[in-house]
Amino acid sequence: MTSPHREAHDVSAPTIHDLPVGIDATGTRTETDLLGAVPVPADRYWGAQTQRALARVGIDDDRIPAQVYHAYGYVKKAAAVINGRAGRLPRWMVDVIARVADEVIAGELDSEFPLSLWQMGGGTQPNTNVNEVMANRAIQLAGGQLGAKTPVHPEDHVNLGQSANDTFPTAMHIAAVTALADDLLPAAIRLHDATAERSRQWDGVLKVGRTHLADAAPLTVGQEWSGYATQLEDAVTDVDAAKARLLRLALGGTAVGTGLNAPPGFGPDTANLIAELTGRPFVPAANKFAAQASLDALVRTSAALRGLAVALYKFANDVRWLASGPRAGLGELRLPREEPVCASMPGKINPAEAETMLMVCIQVIGYDTGVAMAGSAGNFELNPFRPLVIHNVLRSARLLAGVADYFREFLVEGVQLNDDKLRHDVDRSVALVTALSPVIGHDRAAEIARLALDNDLPPRAAALARGVGEDLYDRIVVPANLAHPGAADRG
Repeated sequence: MTSPHREAHDVSAPTIHDLPVGIDATGTRTETDLLGAVPVPADRYWGAQTQRALARVGIDDDRIPAQVYHAYGYVKKAAAVINGRAGRLPRWMVDVIARVADEVIAGELDSEFPLSLWQMGGGTQPNTNVNEVMANRAIQLAGGQLGAKTPVHPEDHVNLGQSANDTFPTAMHIAAVTALADDLLPAAIRLHDATAERSRQWDGVLKVGRTHLADAAPLTVGQEWSGYATQLEDAVTDVDAAKARLLRLALGGTAVGTGLNAPPGFGPDTANLIAELTGRPFVPAANKFAAQASLDALVRTSAALRGLAVALYKFANDVRWLASGPRAGLGELRLPREEPVCASMPGKINPAEAETMLMVCIQVIGYDTGVAMAGSAGNFELNPFRPLVIHNVLRSARLLAGVADYFREFLVEGVQLNDDKLRHDVDRSVALVTALSPVIGHDRAAEIARLALDNDLPPRAAALARGVGEDLYDRIVVPANLAHPGAADRG
């Protein structure tokens, strides 16, 4: 619903009291809406429409994320200030709405936002919930009677020049940008940096490469870990690019994107003020119709989170296999002994950190599937699946941020190499004969490899048995040079 215009002089200035958040009351009070009177718990700030919504939804205990309501505080504060500058709200009302908005931002009113995630999804119920709570809290500060809708009205004043259809997507974007900028990106960068440091530390340590799960030409552990670090760097770049798209705000489009009942310049002015209040470079969406009818920016954000999850899955799964053993597996890595041993097999250590990462990544990939379906399912001027989308995006960001720090702290920073196993495997790797191929021919090199495999011989012994001279073999087959082709020539 879009609030109509009310002149600023309609309401005289009351005395504003300095009262803490909270209502010292028992029983119920009566609130009204278009459908009539509703009893509301007397110790709550919400009104009739919130109470009706609570009575009709009991599917599960999932709630609209608190981060969305905190973001709503910025939306309502910016709207009140800009309405005040336009002469549509008196200064005292701007000040009291802004004060309450600050309480919303700080989480002081979180208990007043009880609505289920599973609801009609255009944002009508959360927006109404915020309007009612902020109006009643403002009325309390102004010494009025809760539920009277005077001197501050939830629609005419708190929601002036706005609609659920532009405020909810705006709050979604603010919440998502905050989660990415404050939590996920710093955690992912910390993991990247720790991984890159391991890559530098182990750049000179040779190991057997593997392709198709089979032994391949040698490389260094550092080179292998540089691949993980680069995957993380690329994924972080994609998440950061997605965050940039979220900076475009729908506020000012009101009901369908036309800006009906909003004053001229309301969208740009509120976006600029939100940028000032949050310290983030928010801008007005160039096309309000796309901003309100689609969820494309969040769909792309979710896709970037999925991309990060895919990179993290590869990393963690490789580490799990490389640490397998300790005696009957690959055994190249020694994991930190931070987790309890297996209850049924004494001394057995499981790759808890890696498997935790894998489960989180699977969940995030699943959340992204839901976001993609929801993003494609909107019709005409509104997508009604917004609560699901913002829940999945914020949940994915929070999970990935948490597991990135967990994996870094308890695995990457403490993992060690099994140097003896690495050297042993390199020395016996049949893939070393690849270096002979340009000198003695592919077929003869293949015969040497087959002889080594069939008779469990080191590749050097097999090559000498097939007539390759010691000097030739030792000059050509230098594992360190194979990991850095051309290094010997450059030296």
